[in-house]
Amino acid sequence: MIIREEKIINKQLKKKILFICGTLNTTTMMHQISTYLSEHECYFTHMYADGIINFLAKRDLLNFVPLSGKVKQTTTNYFKEHNLKIDYYGKANQYDLVVTCTDLIIPKNIKQTKIVHVQEGMTDPEDLRYYLVKYLKFPRFIASTSTMGMSEDFDIFCVASEGYKELFINKGINPNKIKVTGIPNYDNCERYYTNNFQHKHYVLAATSDLRETYKYENRKEFIKQAKEIANGRKLIFKLHPNEKVDRATKEINKYAPDAIVFSKGNVHEMIANCDVLITRYSTVVYTGLALKKEVHSDADIMLLKKLCPLQNKGTSSYNIADECMNILRVNRKREKNQLFKFEPLIPIKIAVSKYLQYYKSKVSA
Repeated sequence: MIIREEKIINKQLKKKILFICGTLNTTTMMHQISTYLSEHECYFTHMYADGIINFLAKRDLLNFVPLSGKVKQTTTNYFKEHNLKIDYYGKANQYDLVVTCTDLIIPKNIKQTKIVHVQEGMTDPEDLRYYLVKYLKFPRFIASTSTMGMSEDFDIFCVASEGYKELFINKGINPNKIKVTGIPNYDNCERYYTNNFQHKHYVLAATSDLRETYKYENRKEFIKQAKEIANGRKLIFKLHPNEKVDRATKEINKYAPDAIVFSKGNVHEMIANCDVLITRYSTVVYTGLALKKEVHSDADIMLLKKLCPLQNKGTSSYNIADECMNILRVNRKREKNQLFKFEPLIPIKIAVSKYLQYYKSKVSA
Protein backbone atom coordinates (compact mmCIF):
# COMPACT_ATOMS: atom_id res chain seq x y z
CA MET A 1 0.00 0.00 0.00
CA ILE A 2 2.80 2.39 0.94
CA ILE A 3 4.73 1.52 -2.25
CA ARG A 4 1.64 2.21 -4.35
CA GLU A 5 1.14 5.59 -2.65
CA GLU A 6 4.80 6.51 -3.30
CA LYS A 7 4.39 5.65 -7.00
CA ILE A 8 1.29 7.87 -7.21
CA ILE A 9 3.16 10.76 -5.54
CA ASN A 10 6.20 10.33 -7.86
CA LYS A 11 3.91 10.31 -10.89
CA GLN A 12 2.29 13.54 -9.72
CA LEU A 13 5.70 15.18 -9.21
CA LYS A 14 6.94 14.15 -12.65
CA LYS A 15 6.34 16.92 -15.19
CA LYS A 16 6.27 16.97 -18.98
CA ILE A 17 8.80 19.31 -20.58
CA LEU A 18 9.07 20.16 -24.27
CA PHE A 19 12.39 21.34 -25.73
CA ILE A 20 12.08 23.31 -28.98
CA CYS A 21 15.33 23.13 -30.96
CA GLY A 22 16.68 25.13 -33.89
CA THR A 23 20.18 24.74 -35.33
CA LEU A 24 22.53 21.93 -34.32
CA ASN A 25 24.14 24.38 -31.87
CA THR A 26 20.89 25.06 -30.04
CA THR A 27 19.86 21.41 -30.26
CA THR A 28 22.98 20.33 -28.39
CA MET A 29 22.32 23.10 -25.86
CA MET A 30 18.76 21.89 -25.25
CA HIS A 31 19.97 18.30 -24.91
CA GLN A 32 22.58 19.29 -22.31
CA ILE A 33 19.96 21.15 -20.25
CA SER A 34 17.58 18.18 -20.40
CA THR A 35 20.17 15.88 -18.79
CA TYR A 36 19.70 17.82 -15.54
CA LEU A 37 15.92 17.36 -15.76
CA SER A 38 15.96 13.62 -16.33
CA GLU A 39 13.56 12.97 -13.43
CA HIS A 40 10.88 14.52 -15.63
CA GLU A 41 9.52 13.46 -19.04
CA CYS A 42 11.53 15.40 -21.61
CA TYR A 43 10.41 15.57 -25.24
CA PHE A 44 12.02 17.26 -28.23
CA THR A 45 10.80 18.91 -31.40
CA HIS A 46 12.33 20.94 -34.19
CA MET A 47 11.32 24.60 -34.40
CA TYR A 48 7.80 25.09 -35.76
CA ALA A 49 5.26 27.83 -36.42
CA ASP A 50 1.62 28.49 -37.32
CA GLY A 51 -0.27 29.85 -40.31
CA ILE A 52 1.48 30.89 -43.51
CA ILE A 53 4.94 30.31 -42.01
CA ASN A 54 4.04 26.73 -41.18
CA PHE A 55 2.57 26.30 -44.68
CA LEU A 56 5.81 27.46 -46.31
CA ALA A 57 8.03 25.48 -43.91
CA LYS A 58 6.24 22.18 -44.59
CA ARG A 59 6.91 22.70 -48.31
CA ASP A 60 10.62 23.33 -47.70
CA LEU A 61 10.33 26.96 -48.79
CA LEU A 62 12.08 28.32 -45.71
CA ASN A 63 15.29 26.31 -45.94
CA PHE A 64 17.43 29.25 -44.80
CA VAL A 65 16.03 29.00 -41.25
CA PRO A 66 15.66 26.05 -38.82
CA LEU A 67 11.98 25.61 -39.73
CA SER A 68 12.73 23.41 -42.74
CA GLY A 69 15.34 22.03 -45.11
CA LYS A 70 18.85 20.89 -44.18
CA VAL A 71 18.90 22.58 -40.76
CA LYS A 72 15.65 20.92 -39.69
CA GLN A 73 16.85 17.54 -41.00
CA THR A 74 20.13 17.82 -39.07
CA THR A 75 18.15 18.50 -35.90
CA THR A 76 15.78 15.54 -36.36
CA ASN A 77 18.75 13.27 -37.16
CA TYR A 78 20.32 14.33 -33.87
CA PHE A 79 17.15 13.38 -31.98
CA LYS A 80 17.23 9.89 -33.46
CA GLU A 81 20.98 9.37 -33.02
CA HIS A 82 20.71 10.21 -29.31
CA ASN A 83 17.46 8.28 -28.72
CA LEU A 84 15.60 11.36 -27.52
CA LYS A 85 11.83 11.30 -27.05
CA ILE A 86 10.27 13.12 -29.98
CA ASP A 87 7.00 15.04 -30.10
CA TYR A 88 7.00 17.01 -33.34
CA TYR A 89 5.00 20.24 -33.06
CA GLY A 90 4.31 19.45 -29.38
CA LYS A 91 1.00 17.79 -30.26
CA ALA A 92 1.13 14.56 -28.25
CA ASN A 93 1.18 15.95 -24.73
CA GLN A 94 -0.04 18.73 -22.48
CA TYR A 95 3.18 20.31 -21.24
CA ASP A 96 4.03 21.83 -17.88
CA LEU A 97 7.02 23.70 -19.29
CA VAL A 98 8.54 24.60 -22.65
CA VAL A 99 12.24 25.35 -23.04
CA THR A 100 13.03 27.14 -26.29
CA CYS A 101 16.02 28.76 -27.98
CA THR A 102 14.06 31.59 -29.60
CA ASP A 103 11.06 33.82 -29.01
CA LEU A 104 10.97 35.22 -32.55
CA ILE A 105 8.17 32.73 -33.19
CA ILE A 106 5.95 31.46 -30.36
CA PRO A 107 3.53 28.76 -31.62
CA LYS A 108 -0.07 29.07 -30.46
CA ASN A 109 -0.13 25.72 -28.68
CA ILE A 110 2.51 26.83 -26.13
CA LYS A 111 1.42 30.43 -25.52
CA GLN A 112 -0.36 29.56 -22.28
CA THR A 113 2.42 27.23 -21.10
CA LYS A 114 5.28 28.28 -18.83
CA ILE A 115 8.29 29.10 -21.00
CA VAL A 116 12.01 29.31 -20.31
CA HIS A 117 13.82 31.10 -23.13
CA VAL A 118 17.54 30.36 -23.54
CA GLN A 119 19.77 32.79 -25.43
CA GLU A 120 21.06 31.00 -28.51
CA GLY A 121 24.09 33.19 -29.19
CA MET A 122 25.07 36.55 -30.63
CA THR A 123 22.39 39.10 -31.48
CA ASP A 124 22.28 40.79 -34.88
CA PRO A 125 22.94 44.54 -35.28
CA GLU A 126 19.98 46.86 -34.77
CA ASP A 127 19.16 47.93 -38.32
CA LEU A 128 15.97 49.30 -39.91
CA ARG A 129 14.15 45.99 -39.43
CA TYR A 130 14.78 46.16 -35.68
CA TYR A 131 13.07 49.56 -35.47
CA LEU A 132 10.17 48.38 -37.62
CA VAL A 133 9.56 45.65 -35.04
CA LYS A 134 10.13 47.83 -31.99
CA TYR A 135 8.04 50.84 -33.00
CA LEU A 136 5.66 49.61 -35.72
CA LYS A 137 5.18 46.12 -34.23
CA PHE A 138 6.14 44.20 -37.35
CA PRO A 139 6.60 40.42 -36.83
CA ARG A 140 9.77 39.84 -34.80
CA PHE A 141 11.23 37.23 -37.14
CA ILE A 142 11.85 39.81 -39.89
CA ALA A 143 14.57 41.38 -37.72
CA SER A 144 16.12 38.04 -36.77
CA THR A 145 18.07 37.87 -33.50
CA SER A 146 18.30 41.66 -33.06
CA THR A 147 14.85 41.36 -31.42
CA MET A 148 15.74 38.32 -29.30
CA GLY A 149 13.82 38.43 -26.02
CA MET A 150 11.64 41.36 -27.02
CA SER A 151 8.41 39.36 -27.08
CA GLU A 152 8.62 38.91 -23.29
CA ASP A 153 6.35 35.96 -24.04
CA PHE A 154 8.22 33.82 -21.53
CA ASP A 155 8.66 33.47 -17.79
CA ILE A 156 12.45 33.57 -17.64
CA PHE A 157 15.12 34.54 -20.17
CA CYS A 158 18.46 32.80 -19.48
CA VAL A 159 21.29 34.91 -20.92
CA ALA A 160 25.01 34.52 -21.52
CA SER A 161 26.51 37.29 -19.37
CA GLU A 162 25.96 40.46 -17.35
CA GLY A 163 26.85 42.38 -20.51
CA TYR A 164 24.00 40.75 -22.40
CA LYS A 165 21.64 41.36 -19.50
CA GLU A 166 22.40 45.07 -19.76
CA LEU A 167 21.97 44.98 -23.55
CA PHE A 168 18.57 43.28 -23.29
CA ILE A 169 17.40 45.70 -20.58
CA ASN A 170 18.36 48.58 -22.88
CA LYS A 171 16.11 47.02 -25.53
CA GLY A 172 13.22 47.34 -23.08
CA ILE A 173 13.03 43.79 -21.72
CA ASN A 174 11.79 43.42 -18.14
CA PRO A 175 14.94 42.98 -15.98
CA ASN A 176 12.98 40.79 -13.54
CA LYS A 177 12.63 38.17 -16.28
CA ILE A 178 16.34 38.01 -17.10
CA LYS A 179 18.66 35.52 -15.39
CA VAL A 180 22.40 35.43 -16.04
CA THR A 181 23.17 31.70 -16.29
CA GLY A 182 25.73 31.46 -19.07
CA ILE A 183 24.93 29.41 -22.17
CA PRO A 184 26.04 25.86 -23.02
CA ASN A 185 28.69 25.40 -25.76
CA TYR A 186 30.24 28.79 -24.93
CA ASP A 187 30.82 28.53 -21.18
CA ASN A 188 33.93 26.33 -21.06
CA CYS A 189 35.97 27.19 -24.14
CA GLU A 190 39.24 25.91 -22.67
CA ARG A 191 38.01 22.35 -23.24
CA TYR A 192 38.38 22.89 -27.00
CA TYR A 193 42.18 22.84 -26.59
CA THR A 194 41.84 19.06 -26.29
CA ASN A 195 41.30 18.07 -29.91
CA ASN A 196 42.65 16.05 -32.83
CA PHE A 197 42.54 18.81 -35.48
CA GLN A 198 45.69 18.37 -37.56
CA HIS A 199 46.57 22.03 -38.19
CA LYS A 200 48.10 24.54 -35.73
CA HIS A 201 49.25 28.19 -35.75
CA TYR A 202 47.22 29.54 -38.67
CA VAL A 203 44.74 32.28 -39.50
CA LEU A 204 41.14 31.02 -39.40
CA ALA A 205 38.33 32.73 -41.31
CA ALA A 206 34.92 31.52 -40.11
CA THR A 207 32.34 32.45 -42.74
CA SER A 208 28.67 33.32 -42.22
CA ASP A 209 25.40 32.36 -43.88
CA LEU A 210 24.35 35.95 -44.54
CA ARG A 211 23.59 35.30 -48.19
CA GLU A 212 21.63 32.15 -47.42
CA THR A 213 19.43 34.23 -45.10
CA TYR A 214 18.96 36.93 -47.77
CA LYS A 215 21.30 39.51 -46.27
CA TYR A 216 24.04 41.36 -48.11
CA GLU A 217 27.64 40.20 -47.94
CA ASN A 218 30.64 41.10 -50.08
CA ARG A 219 32.33 37.69 -49.92
CA LYS A 220 35.09 38.73 -52.33
CA GLU A 221 36.08 41.54 -49.96
CA PHE A 222 35.94 39.22 -46.93
CA ILE A 223 38.30 36.73 -48.60
CA LYS A 224 40.72 39.46 -49.62
CA GLN A 225 40.68 40.91 -46.10
CA ALA A 226 41.44 37.47 -44.65
CA LYS A 227 44.33 37.07 -47.09
CA GLU A 228 45.76 40.46 -46.10
CA ILE A 229 45.53 39.66 -42.38
CA ALA A 230 47.20 36.28 -42.96
CA ASN A 231 50.06 38.05 -44.79
CA GLY A 232 51.68 34.84 -45.97
CA ARG A 233 50.70 32.70 -42.98
CA LYS A 234 48.65 29.53 -43.43
CA LEU A 235 45.02 30.53 -44.07
CA ILE A 236 42.08 28.24 -43.35
CA PHE A 237 38.41 28.90 -44.12
CA LYS A 238 35.71 27.12 -42.11
CA LEU A 239 32.39 27.39 -43.95
CA HIS A 240 29.16 28.01 -42.06
CA PRO A 241 27.02 24.81 -41.91
CA ASN A 242 24.18 26.53 -43.80
CA GLU A 243 26.35 27.74 -46.67
CA LYS A 244 26.27 26.59 -50.26
CA VAL A 245 29.56 24.71 -50.19
CA ASP A 246 30.27 24.62 -53.93
CA ARG A 247 29.76 28.35 -54.41
CA ALA A 248 31.79 29.32 -51.34
CA THR A 249 34.65 26.96 -52.20
CA LYS A 250 34.91 28.27 -55.78
CA GLU A 251 35.09 31.85 -54.50
CA ILE A 252 37.86 31.03 -52.03
CA ASN A 253 39.83 29.07 -54.64
CA LYS A 254 39.58 32.06 -56.97
CA TYR A 255 40.66 34.84 -54.58
CA ALA A 256 42.82 32.85 -52.12
CA PRO A 257 43.98 29.76 -54.04
CA ASP A 258 46.50 28.72 -51.37
CA ALA A 259 43.89 28.66 -48.58
CA ILE A 260 42.53 25.43 -47.10
CA VAL A 261 38.73 25.04 -47.01
CA PHE A 262 36.73 22.96 -44.53
CA SER A 263 32.97 22.60 -44.85
CA LYS A 264 32.72 20.24 -41.87
CA GLY A 265 34.43 19.85 -38.52
CA ASN A 266 34.31 21.41 -35.05
CA VAL A 267 34.86 25.14 -35.53
CA HIS A 268 35.58 25.63 -31.80
CA GLU A 269 38.47 23.17 -31.96
CA MET A 270 39.76 24.93 -35.07
CA ILE A 271 39.64 28.23 -33.18
CA ALA A 272 41.55 26.69 -30.26
CA ASN A 273 44.41 25.76 -32.63
CA CYS A 274 44.55 29.06 -34.55
CA ASP A 275 46.55 32.22 -33.84
CA VAL A 276 44.07 34.62 -35.46
CA LEU A 277 40.29 34.41 -35.91
CA ILE A 278 38.37 36.40 -38.53
CA THR A 279 34.55 36.55 -38.53
CA ARG A 280 31.76 38.84 -39.61
CA TYR A 281 28.78 38.41 -37.28
CA SER A 282 29.08 34.98 -35.68
CA THR A 283 28.73 33.66 -32.14
CA VAL A 284 31.96 31.69 -32.59
CA VAL A 285 33.78 34.98 -32.11
CA TYR A 286 33.18 34.47 -28.38
CA THR A 287 35.24 31.27 -28.43
CA GLY A 288 38.14 33.26 -29.87
CA LEU A 289 37.80 36.00 -27.28
CA ALA A 290 37.49 33.53 -24.39
CA LEU A 291 40.70 31.83 -25.57
CA LYS A 292 42.53 35.18 -25.87
CA LYS A 293 43.02 34.91 -29.63
CA GLU A 294 43.64 37.85 -31.94
CA VAL A 295 40.14 38.49 -33.25
CA HIS A 296 38.86 40.48 -36.23
CA SER A 297 35.12 41.05 -36.58
CA ASP A 298 32.63 43.43 -38.18
CA ALA A 299 31.21 43.95 -34.68
CA ASP A 300 32.94 46.21 -32.16
CA ILE A 301 35.57 44.12 -30.35
CA MET A 302 35.35 46.09 -27.09
CA LEU A 303 31.58 45.56 -27.01
CA LEU A 304 32.03 41.85 -27.77
CA LYS A 305 34.44 41.51 -24.85
CA LYS A 306 31.81 43.05 -22.58
CA LEU A 307 29.14 40.66 -23.91
CA CYS A 308 31.35 37.55 -23.86
CA PRO A 309 29.54 34.57 -22.25
CA LEU A 310 30.45 33.53 -18.72
CA GLN A 311 33.25 30.98 -18.54
CA ASN A 312 31.76 28.98 -15.67
CA LYS A 313 33.45 25.63 -16.43
CA GLY A 314 30.39 24.19 -18.15
CA THR A 315 27.80 24.76 -15.42
CA SER A 316 25.38 26.77 -17.59
CA SER A 317 23.21 23.74 -18.37
CA TYR A 318 22.78 23.08 -14.66
CA ASN A 319 22.03 26.77 -13.99
CA ILE A 320 19.34 26.82 -16.68
CA ALA A 321 17.84 23.54 -15.47
CA ASP A 322 17.67 25.07 -11.99
CA GLU A 323 15.69 28.02 -13.39
CA CYS A 324 13.38 25.50 -15.07
CA MET A 325 12.76 23.80 -11.74
CA ASN A 326 12.01 27.17 -10.10
CA ILE A 327 9.39 27.92 -12.77
CA LEU A 328 7.84 24.46 -12.41
CA ARG A 329 7.41 25.05 -8.69
CA VAL A 330 5.32 28.18 -9.31
CA ASN A 331 1.66 27.17 -9.25
CA ARG A 332 0.24 29.51 -11.85
CA LYS A 333 -0.55 29.89 -15.54
CA ARG A 334 1.37 32.48 -17.50
CA GLU A 335 -0.92 35.10 -19.03
CA LYS A 336 -0.73 35.77 -22.72
CA ASN A 337 1.52 38.76 -23.42
CA GLN A 338 -0.04 41.51 -25.51
CA LEU A 339 3.12 43.59 -25.83
CA PHE A 340 3.58 42.95 -29.54
CA LYS A 341 0.05 43.37 -30.82
CA PHE A 342 0.31 44.88 -34.31
CA GLU A 343 -0.47 48.57 -33.90
CA PRO A 344 1.26 50.73 -36.55
CA LEU A 345 -0.14 53.94 -35.04
CA ILE A 346 1.60 53.54 -31.68
CA PRO A 347 4.45 56.02 -32.49
CA ILE A 348 1.87 58.60 -33.61
CA LYS A 349 -0.18 58.05 -30.44
CA ILE A 350 2.94 58.55 -28.33
CA ALA A 351 3.88 61.70 -30.22
CA VAL A 352 0.36 63.18 -29.82
CA SER A 353 0.32 62.27 -26.11
CA LYS A 354 3.67 63.95 -25.55
CA TYR A 355 2.50 67.07 -27.40
CA LEU A 356 -0.72 67.28 -25.36
CA GLN A 357 1.27 67.02 -22.12
CA TYR A 358 3.56 69.80 -23.34
CA TYR A 359 0.58 71.97 -24.42
CA LYS A 360 -1.23 71.52 -21.07
CA SER A 361 1.90 72.48 -19.15
CA LYS A 362 2.21 75.70 -21.17
CA VAL A 363 -1.48 76.60 -20.70
CA SER A 364 -1.37 75.99 -16.96
CA ALA A 365 1.76 78.13 -16.70
